[in-house]
Amino acid sequence: MSGETLGDLIATLGSIDDDEIDWPNVQRTTVLIHQTFHYAYPSAITALRQRLIVVPADFHDDQRLVTYKTRVSSCNVDNERSYDTFGNVVLDFSVEEVATDVEFSTWVVVEREAPGAGDEPDALAPDARFLTPSRLTFPDDELRAAAEPLRASGATGVELAQEISRVVHQHFTYDWGVTNVMTTAAEAWKGGVGVCQDYAHCMAALCRLCDLPARYVSGHLLGEGGTHAWVEVLVPHEREADCFRAVAFDPTHESRPGLRYVTVAVGRDYGDVPPTSGTFEGPFGGELTTHKRAAVTRVEYLRPRRRRRPGPALA
Repeated sequence: MSGETLGDLIATLGSIDDDEIDWPNVQRTTVLIHQTFHYAYPSAITALRQRLIVVPADFHDDQRLVTYKTRVSSCNVDNERSYDTFGNVVLDFSVEEVATDVEFSTWVVVEREAPGAGDEPDALAPDARFLTPSRLTFPDDELRAAAEPLRASGATGVELAQEISRVVHQHFTYDWGVTNVMTTAAEAWKGGVGVCQDYAHCMAALCRLCDLPARYVSGHLLGEGGTHAWVEVLVPHEREADCFRAVAFDPTHESRPGLRYVTVAVGRDYGDVPPTSGTFEGPFGGELTTHKRAAVTRVEYLRPRRRRRPGPALA
């Protein structure tokens, strides 16, 4: 789709109040996500290399990327789209000189179907990385101790993941400013306070300690201001031998992600999927300001069951 055509499409997309949607009766939604990343510097910088992981894959189970658009407030910008080893879309930008500031903007349109309404779940090949501790999910003795009763419970698969999600949710108090994106699962667990990425890191760590493959998910939850994080556990696929399917859990809300969630990227932990990262040449740091708007632009509801009128009484 050309830039002009996409711009025309985005301009026509209104938004639907999230509270007015009859979510249990929704069959399909279309969602528009607009994000900006604005970097300001004390003076000119050179050789800016910026990476964005903000565009979803073409397909992710019941989610489909319709289209996307990027814009940079600078001239002579080179960019490249590629895929990392997890299948995530990676956008790399090169800006040779920035006077005082630069802004990266993205518009993404995705379509989601209600769970079970579309095709069967994606068949995923085994991946040992989701069973192995990563830098931000490496367990300490306290996490290993928390995993012992879960391992001894006899639960497996989805049932075990549900219990791990409950344990993590009950262990934490949600609060901003105590942790950051580089806080490890062990550090967050010890403090018992954190935000969504801490919940997700700890659930992934406990799943892996229980021999349950788990991957960190970066995305959006409609109605929340920032980005969101949750977990997908990998369980045997019902129809494809030697393959897995992903089952999502949100330990922050102790819920099962559905239509209000948009998946952007998956990895071992946050370090694999930061929305924005980069380097530049200059004797100082920059200041980042972000903005996000995510809104439902179209809803298709399930047809209500037709009620038959009572017929004539039988003699």
